[in-house]
Amino acid sequence: MTPDRRLMPVPTPDSEEFWRGCLEGVLRMQRCRGCGAWNWFPRGLCVNCSSSQLEWITLSGTGTVYSFSLVARPPSGAFPGSYLLALVELAEGPRMMTHLINVDPAEVRVGMPVAVEFERHTNDIALPVFAPTR
Repeated sequence: MTPDRRLMPVPTPDSEEFWRGCLEGVLRMQRCRGCGAWNWFPRGLCVNCSSSQLEWITLSGTGTVYSFSLVARPPSGAFPGSYLLALVELAEGPRMMTHLINVDPAEVRVGMPVAVEFERHTNDIALPVFAPTR
């Protein structure tokens, strides 16, 4: 477990499957059976067509950095002293806000290929983070 004081998410009935996947080391996201739209964050209805016909899809876990920022002054003591915040465009299309790990901030570039890793923080929560692929 990573020794920091992060606030941990609380799984809900809508997000339970996502968090279970993270504990299993797989990235899952909802997709609407009706219109095909990806739904991120997990929810009960499609963000595009309001259908309740959502299915969980296991993603490749790969993507590219779409945007990033080095956070040197975190919003509270519940975050690490500094960290790389990134918007990652997943290979399947949706974008996800996350942290980048195992990379020098000076080396991060838009378009850099990354892959998901999971940081286990508690017995119930593993957070998806991304690291560069080389």
